Amino acid sequence: MKALWWLFAALVLAEIAYPLTGGQVRTGFVVATVVIGYAVSVGHAWATRGPRTAGALVLVTTGGGLLVEALGRATGFPFGDYDYTAALGPRLLGVPLVIPLAWTWMAWPAWVAAGRLAARTLPRVAVAGAGLATWDLFLDPQMVSQRYWLWHTDTATLPGVPGIPLTNYLGWLLVAVVLMALLRAAIGPDAPQPGTDAPMYAMYLWTYASSVLAHAVFLGLPASAAWGALGMGLVAIPLAVRLWRS
Repeated sequence: MKALWWLFAALVLAEIAYPLTGGQVRTGFVVATVVIGYAVSVGHAWATRGPRTAGALVLVTTGGGLLVEALGRATGFPFGDYDYTAALGPRLLGVPLVIPLAWTWMAWPAWVAAGRLAARTLPRVAVAGAGLATWDLFLDPQMVSQRYWLWHTDTATLPGVPGIPLTNYLGWLLVAVVLMALLRAAIGPDAPQPGTDAPMYAMYLWTYASSVLAHAVFLGLPASAAWGALGMGLVAIPLAVRLWRS
């Protein structure tokens, strides 16, 4: 478990460095952040729930994330019409390899966080899906501003966040809930482990708080800071309150 905390510390440092750099160096920190976050999430699943759960996590969220991104890029469903630039490196099925890793990186802490907020299966799947999907209120504006991917649409957007259609966020919510339902079916009952789940609580809450700060202060994206604070806060704030009280 100590190794996971060291990896989490490396993740924090990489994310702090991101807004302080630019160009290829900044892109390198994006990739490093995702790879480290992936290692922390999969490593935590393995260490606390065993190899079967870790394997299911990878199959459902990494494999599923790749397939849904490939489908979305090729057809426009379920997110809308978009494509990746060359900035994020090698691709598989037209999708940068780092993208499905990012799905897993945040899917597991969202699932674990939901376990502290909802005991029954259906509410937990819903909370976990929302916890993952609302992260995109930060992610998409940040990545589009750096031209890592671009949208080809003039449909409705969130106020103050141009260039990203509302269909994207609705697609994220749909896919996130489906992935969480599949994950639950694959791993079976999963009781919270308050002591050993601490790294996932920390990663979810750090992602929330640091994203609000970065968008509002360092990245010049105040509208996405506000939308993300409201959306992801629906899970992050109750989680923080629950942890504080316990």
